[in-house]
Amino acid sequence: MDQKRELSSIDLAALVTELNRYEGAKVDKAYLYDDDLLRLKLRDFDRGRVELMIEVGDIKRAHAADPDHVADAPGRPPNFAKMLRNRMSGADFAGVEQYEFDRILTFEFEREDQNTTLVAELFGQGNVAALDETGEVIGALSTVRLKSRTVAPGSQYEYPASRLNPLDVSRGAFDRHMRESDSDVVRTLATQLNLGGLYAEEVCTRAGVPKETPIEEATDDQLGALHDALARIDERLRSGDVDPRVYEEELSGDEADDRDPRVVDVTPFPLAEHEGLPSVGFDSFNAAVDEYFYRLANEETDDGEAPADASASRPDFEEEIAKQERIIEQQRGAIEGFEEQAQAERERAELLYAHYDLVDEVISTVREARANEVPWDEIEETLDAGAERGIPAAEAVVDIDGGEGTVTVELDEESGGDGGDDGSGGGTTRVELDASEGVEVNADRLYREAKRVEEKKAGAQEAIESTREELEAVKERKREWEEQQAADDGGDGDGGNGEDEEDEEYETDWLARSSIPIRSPDDWFERFRWFHTSTGYLVIGGRNADQNEELVKKYMSKHDRFFHTQAHGGPVTLLKASGPSESADPVDFDEETLREAAQFAVSYSSDWKDGRGAGDAYMVEPDQVSKTPESGEYIEKGSFVIRGDRTYFEDVPCRIAVGVQCEPVTRAIGGPPSAIVDRAAAHVTFEPGMYAQNDAAMMAYRNLKERFADQSFVRKVASADQLQEFLPPGGSDIVD
Repeated sequence: MDQKRELSSIDLAALVTELNRYEGAKVDKAYLYDDDLLRLKLRDFDRGRVELMIEVGDIKRAHAADPDHVADAPGRPPNFAKMLRNRMSGADFAGVEQYEFDRILTFEFEREDQNTTLVAELFGQGNVAALDETGEVIGALSTVRLKSRTVAPGSQYEYPASRLNPLDVSRGAFDRHMRESDSDVVRTLATQLNLGGLYAEEVCTRAGVPKETPIEEATDDQLGALHDALARIDERLRSGDVDPRVYEEELSGDEADDRDPRVVDVTPFPLAEHEGLPSVGFDSFNAAVDEYFYRLANEETDDGEAPADASASRPDFEEEIAKQERIIEQQRGAIEGFEEQAQAERERAELLYAHYDLVDEVISTVREARANEVPWDEIEETLDAGAERGIPAAEAVVDIDGGEGTVTVELDEESGGDGGDDGSGGGTTRVELDASEGVEVNADRLYREAKRVEEKKAGAQEAIESTREELEAVKERKREWEEQQAADDGGDGDGGNGEDEEDEEYETDWLARSSIPIRSPDDWFERFRWFHTSTGYLVIGGRNADQNEELVKKYMSKHDRFFHTQAHGGPVTLLKASGPSESADPVDFDEETLREAAQFAVSYSSDWKDGRGAGDAYMVEPDQVSKTPESGEYIEKGSFVIRGDRTYFEDVPCRIAVGVQCEPVTRAIGGPPSAIVDRAAAHVTFEPGMYAQNDAAMMAYRNLKERFADQSFVRKVASADQLQEFLPPGGSDIVD
């Protein structure tokens, strides 16, 4: 049996329903493999990482993929991928539709400055076109210029001519199209009704109509049975009532001894036409499609392996090493997913306690109503009415499932950072509650789930260790083979030294290392804003009025320098001449060090929050700073009186870089770019812009994580929350 290589129109109709569940996910980056496979990396705030795959070559598919099934990012992105990154980075996925009954999917993405439509043509030669808000083509994988339609940059996108949709055609129109044919029933369904061969046969079987029945001999009752069978398929697709199957075919002969069954088809529900084939069920059609094409690709790779007699040449150690490293990366990705899931469950549990009174009121209200035998729909109506009146507990309820006995509430997250003028705040998180249990029991359930997920993480860590052993074994075989080759050739001894030099260089290439050891610091200044200047001096700043007071009273020494901005609302900034318990000598700070401290003061002030690209700062000696006001004046908390001459720094740019430091310690760092670039293995530079602090932090996290081979390292030492600590309050944009 031939293996399926393209999704059908019915398949796409089933997929659209499931793909729309990712509505609201944010686009991170676009990748293009081999000119026909587009990968969109998204982040769904409920489901985490989402990989949307659109392939339009020999294989034609569109679905969300398991991250473990996604190949490593390709090298330098081609122009089409660059264009999509520029237009769609940070955009929200707004939904997908199937164009009529054709094998065309239209994906919508929305961003404040511009919207983008991606049209995936999963038929014929295949194509992906990007359109602007007016429907004009911005770019396409292939340029199409036909008499009937044009797909080219600068032109209005034109869909192919409409096709009859057999799933929603009326009975009268169905009979008319069938009677116009001079072929048999199954061929007419396949071609004139656009069902294709497999589903045409399936409809005949379900309707009990012989496939080869000539149209002129088909009775009205038979046509009615065929139309009813189509209507049942349509109803099932519209309701999302799927029972997906991946069908397999056992291999015969010698192949059967060494190979698993090969996949031959994937369908949204069981087919009578495949009744004799073994199949594997899935919870969603998307998962089934992903698994099918993943296995199909692996089977084709296996089929294409070199014959045994090719072993006389050099073994492909590099490919085997790369394979083991990919497996390790996938396993690390799984561990990362477990860690994120466990953390999310714990955070939900903690939110229940943080909003204890509100959650308890919701549960008590529902339990009391159920005790009085109030139906679930009436409870929902009562809560809706309470929400309209502004009752907080009722407003928090976003869903009620009477069948499961659950209530879902939406709770405000705790503010990030230390508060004050930092300006950071959390969003909201949805938590599903068992309405028959109290707050403590619901929280305990979430904690237990977090523990269960962490146990899965331990198993994945054991698997990584096993894979690492296999990787080392491959490297050892490679070393032995090369030594033997050198001996056979009379070896001049250069090979070994060259490889050692490569290994030594690799050990210092932090971005490429598959595993980076974590060396966490415990420095006294980390609860403040801080950075080390390019000349090595510590600069610290207050996050709020309390810290401003503390810095001046407790940590300012006589040889330090005090910085502040001309604009109101800036942090106290100290350029330290020594540590808090060290004796200090006078320091002649150079101009670069002073300007970096001034840039730090300006960047974390209201200059940034107000969107200004630059600001002015001044510097004074510690003995010029006082809490004693002039007679009759009042000094607010966190403010000070400055007396005497000031040294001014004018038009200081508002720029901050955040990055990941790998030596001598591992941690997130941030501050003026000139001080961060050389210390960080990778960094991202920001200026005042449009993205909220938490969104900018997530953008930086994604950017940095993508650049490290050891992505779990970035998550541990420079998560979005950790990076946000270094971002100024207010909007930000990444500097290209």
